[in-house]
Formats: sequence, C-alpha cells, structure tokens
Amino acid sequence: MATVREEMPTFLWEGKDKRGVKLKGEKQAKDPNLIKADLRRQGITPSRVRKKPKPLFGSTGKRITAKDITFFTRQMATMLNAGIPLVQSFDIIGAAIENPRMKKLLRDVQTDVESGATLSEAVSRHPVYFDELYVNLIEAGESAGVLDSVLDNIATYKERIESIKGKIKKALFYPATVVAVAIIVTSILLIYVIPQFEDMFRGFGADLPAFTRMVVTASENMQAYGFWYMIVAIGAIVGIVMLKRRNKKFAHFLDRMSLKLPIVGPVLEKAALARFARTLATTFAAGVPLVEALKTVGGATGNVVYEDAVKRIREDVSTGHSLQLAMTQTNLFPPMVVQMTAIGEEAGSLDAMLNKVADYYEEEVNNTVDALSSLLEPVIIIFIGVVVGGMVIAMYLPIFQMAAVM
Repeated sequence: MATVREEMPTFLWEGKDKRGVKLKGEKQAKDPNLIKADLRRQGITPSRVRKKPKPLFGSTGKRITAKDITFFTRQMATMLNAGIPLVQSFDIIGAAIENPRMKKLLRDVQTDVESGATLSEAVSRHPVYFDELYVNLIEAGESAGVLDSVLDNIATYKERIESIKGKIKKALFYPATVVAVAIIVTSILLIYVIPQFEDMFRGFGADLPAFTRMVVTASENMQAYGFWYMIVAIGAIVGIVMLKRRNKKFAHFLDRMSLKLPIVGPVLEKAALARFARTLATTFAAGVPLVEALKTVGGATGNVVYEDAVKRIREDVSTGHSLQLAMTQTNLFPPMVVQMTAIGEEAGSLDAMLNKVADYYEEEVNNTVDALSSLLEPVIIIFIGVVVGGMVIAMYLPIFQMAAVM
C-alpha cells in the first residue's frame, strides 16, 4: 500500500562565511536546527533561519506542461552523461526550477529514489506527467545500463512530438481565430449597427430590397435569440468534447471524419504517421520488445483511428505476423511506410528506417502547414470582406435605390 509522503517545510537562511561575506539561500528540512548544523559544517555561521512564507494566492504555481517534462529529461540526460550522480542531478535541476508544482514533482521523485526505488519506479508513481511509454523507456535504459543515452533519446523524441503538435495547432488555430473574430464582428453589426439603419428605413415608406430584408431579418433574430444561439453553440462544443472523451465509438467517428476533411485531413494523417513512426522507433531502439513497444505506441498517434489500428497490429504481431504485413492489413499506412518497414525488418534496422519515415512526414507536415498558412491568408481576408462588405452593401442598397429614383 502506498504511503503518504510528508512534505518537509522550506526555510530561508542568512549567514556569513569565514571571510565575513553575507550569504543567503533556502533549504528543506524537518527542523531549522538541522539547517543551522548543516550550514556550520559548510563553514557558514547562520544568523537567521525562518520558515519560508506561503504566497498570498497560494503556492501551486502554473501547471506542469509537456515542455517542462522535456526540459527536465534533457537536463537529466546531460547531468548523467557528465558523470553526476542521479540524486545530485535532482538537486541541481530542482534548484534552477521556478515552477512550484514542477519543483515539488521532482522533489517527490527524488525522495523515492533516495528511498531505494529505481528512477522508472519513481516516475511511474506520477502517471499524469510520466506516461507508460516514458516509464518503459526509462526501465529499458536502466536494464541496459545506458540511462543517459535513453534519456537523451526521450528528450529528442518529446521535442519532435511537441514540434508536430505545435504545427497542428498552428494549422488549426489561425483560421479558427479569424473565423471567430468574423463571427463576433458580424454579431456586433447585427445587434447594434443594423437596427440603426432599420429605424431609418422605416421612414422611407418604400419596400426594401430582398437582400436588405434578409439582413434585417437576421438582425431581428440575433437581437431576439442571440443569447440562446450562444448558449446552444457553447453547449454543443462542450457536449462534443465530453462525449468524445467518454464514448470510444464517437471519438473514432470524429477522428475518422477529421482525416477526411479536404484541407486539414492530410495534415492530421501525416502527423499521426510521424508520431507512430517516431514513437515506435524510439521505443524499439531503447531495447523494448516489439510487442511491448506497440502497446504504448497507439496512444501517441493522437488519433483514435490509428490507435485502434495499432492495437490490431499488436495482436497480429503477437501471433507471429511480420510488422509490415500487420500494417498492410489495416489499410491505413501508405505503401512507402509499409515498404520502409519491411526493409527495416529484413535488414535488422527497423528503428533507423522508422526514424527516416518520421523525418519525412515531419517535414511534410512542416511544408504543408507553411503552405496552408500562405494560402489561407488571402482566403480568410476574402471571407471577411464578403461577410462584412455584404452587410454594408445590404444597408446602403435602399439609399442607392432612392438616389436613382430622385
């Protein structure tokens, strides 16, 4: 049964060294007397030791991100490669971290390591931040005695995966933001600007053009039901997100539909292939058996369709099928990926071939996103111009008609 770890308080200390130079810092200990004794052993005469006050708005700090874990992994690999002991590496890395949550996480892992646990066992107790893939790779590195190189590979892997995620977000965020702004601007025009013109049109005593009547009707609907439209839209988005998380069939349907989208679909497909190849290559290169490696690869693809496909591949490989044959049966992997995998299996260099596949698709994602960004800019500008310009024209059509009659 897991024991609850007692959190040691942090103390701020001040003192002077043998030369009379003033020094200060902070240390963790169960008692301030222990800190004073430790400082005296270092030749420092303590003048003040007090408990570190908690921040006014709490000490939780910002959340721990994937970049924080990647940065820690890279630093740990560098420390171990330089010959610094594991526990001392935690001390050095922890001292430079400002995020209280990340600092506490490393402190908890360090405490477990000091208590006799291996690094893989220590990080496995924090599955929110260290997934199964991370733990398996660390365990493989410890078993082979190459923990520093495995940590370096993990850091490189996570950096590339985060880069792919960033590209995907860039491809989706820019048009989504512009469309959202267009919706907000259109709503403001319909709710606040169009009614001013509508009051003026009533004084004309003439029939309004069909286009103008359509815009005026939209304005009236927005004024009457705009709030409910917003509630329904937010509710629909929240409902879809929650249902996707809880219903595997619905998540599979959404991810399959997303792969068929005309512009975004190819980017998502290439990103999933890049993640699959990079994750499997990194895991297999670390010495993890292929069947065990496939167990953790599916979730890294970022797509339920490919995740289910990897599960089928794992079942086929476990019954004796070759990896390339199992991949072919899913009808999801392009011929180039299957052929590269077959060459890697035959030559005994599967990890190298999969890394080349990952390099290719990562470059494809980069080029596609850059091309999409250049293509979408004029398209979005035209879209906004048509929407806003159309509304302006609709409002001025009656004025133009009156001017033609007069």
